[in-house]
Amino acid sequence: MTTNTKINLLGKQLEQLAFEARELYLDKTVRVLTKPPTPLVFYREYVAPNKPVLIQGAIDHWPAISRWNHDYLRNTIGDLEVTVAITPNGYADAVTDGKFVMPYEKMMKVKDFLKVIENPDEYTDVYYIQKQNSNLTDEFATLLKDVDSGISWGTEAFGKEPDAVNFWMGDSRAVTSMHKDHYENLYCVVKGWKKFILIPPTDQPFVPYELYDPAVYVQSDDGSFTIKPTDSSDKVPWIAIDPLNPDLALHPEYQKASPIEVTVNEGEMLYLPSLWFHHVQQSHGCVAVNFWYDMEFDIKYNYYNFVKNVTEILK
Repeated sequence: MTTNTKINLLGKQLEQLAFEARELYLDKTVRVLTKPPTPLVFYREYVAPNKPVLIQGAIDHWPAISRWNHDYLRNTIGDLEVTVAITPNGYADAVTDGKFVMPYEKMMKVKDFLKVIENPDEYTDVYYIQKQNSNLTDEFATLLKDVDSGISWGTEAFGKEPDAVNFWMGDSRAVTSMHKDHYENLYCVVKGWKKFILIPPTDQPFVPYELYDPAVYVQSDDGSFTIKPTDSSDKVPWIAIDPLNPDLALHPEYQKASPIEVTVNEGEMLYLPSLWFHHVQQSHGCVAVNFWYDMEFDIKYNYYNFVKNVTEILK
């Protein structure tokens, strides 16, 4: 058997892996639960098989659902200075002009940020509160009284407390580029909606990665942006395709992926399993809170890395 034949057979086995996952246990759409599951059901039916699920009624009791309008935020934390990501195109931590570009970050009072959100036609730049360092327990700690500190049935199922709790709010033009996380993610929408494009880890061979030089947006005195390389010499591996406009001529393998879409509306929660690829859009002024739980680096992670390494060898 020639080397090329062996390579072709190995590629076919990766395709078979993705096919069997879809046939045996993955759902064609994201399931919807009308009430929170018990910890046992959640673990057995979703965490263990690594499957997303949309959960209704999980945060109806949060005061944030009724409180977190602009007047409340302005009166409660209006003078609080928080970290805001600003970009000229809505893409922070994304590939732009052949580089992995991080956003320009600015400290702003919440009341000034709300003014931007309320008057989007007056601002060409895109503003997004998206700092992922447990900013709800740090910068936005005043708002903790309006939400649960964790999701009890999730915490029991995962066997640990959340590693981070994040607050998100921003412009409808802010888009989260396709990526994956090493976290179990319980994503709760408090106001508005979020639309997720999801791709399972078993489709990894069809999701193209490239290495990019890291850079950051820098804002000049006149408000214009330039892209400045960082001092780091380490390239950033990032997904090289936009699922909203995939370049199939450049990345034909993406045609074999099976993305699914789910919209998380106000008051709903999405369980986004670890290692799932996801791309996110949102309504204007959408407010969300998510709970990150560290994933278990068990046999699932071993399998993921094995498929990743085989894919890289084949390429």
